[in-house]
Amino acid sequence: MTKNKRRGLMLVLSSPSGAGKSTLSKLLLESEHDLVMSTSATTRKPRPGEVDGQHYYFMTQEVFDDLADNDGFLEYATVFGNSYGTPRKKVEEALEAGNDILFDIDWQGTQQLVQKAGSDLVRIFILPPSIPELERRLYTRGQDSEDVINGRMAEAASEISHWAEYDYVLINNDLDECLKEIQTILTVERKRKTRQTGLTQFVRSLMSKAKETYNI
Repeated sequence: MTKNKRRGLMLVLSSPSGAGKSTLSKLLLESEHDLVMSTSATTRKPRPGEVDGQHYYFMTQEVFDDLADNDGFLEYATVFGNSYGTPRKKVEEALEAGNDILFDIDWQGTQQLVQKAGSDLVRIFILPPSIPELERRLYTRGQDSEDVINGRMAEAASEISHWAEYDYVLINNDLDECLKEIQTILTVERKRKTRQTGLTQFVRSLMSKAKETYNI
């Protein structure tokens, strides 16, 4: 069976906290062998057990700023005094090799990627089935205090308001079903004509063979 060469894609998953984005990302990475998680660069110090190039690309503020000034990041931001960004070169190399990259980022990071990545980007926004269910999930996972949960719920409306900026919007009412829907989107997007980098050459070879064989 002929397998055509293709360019990879950048898959963005965004959602309000508690809608299931992190769980879906984990399941996707386990099931999709051509999909890898984006590795960010950061100026913060490595934590125990963190490996440079695996968890983050650790760098000084000077190196980070130089990259930012020379358009070396697809998106970047400063959070609590530390800078974070997506290195453009690493992503480009992966896409050229036909690998897909998963981004677990918010709407602000996604807007930056839209400006830099163009047609390489596939954006999916995950919605909760209801606001009460979103709050229940935040309490059930037991990771945050009541004050933190209240803060996350207050942010949810602002985050949800950006749903229309995405290519696909899914309601995570059932985790398994939502995962299948994302996998279906991936399958379709991988087959887009614009991503089949070897398609033109393949079609030309078919046409050439047909003309040679049947004197067309």
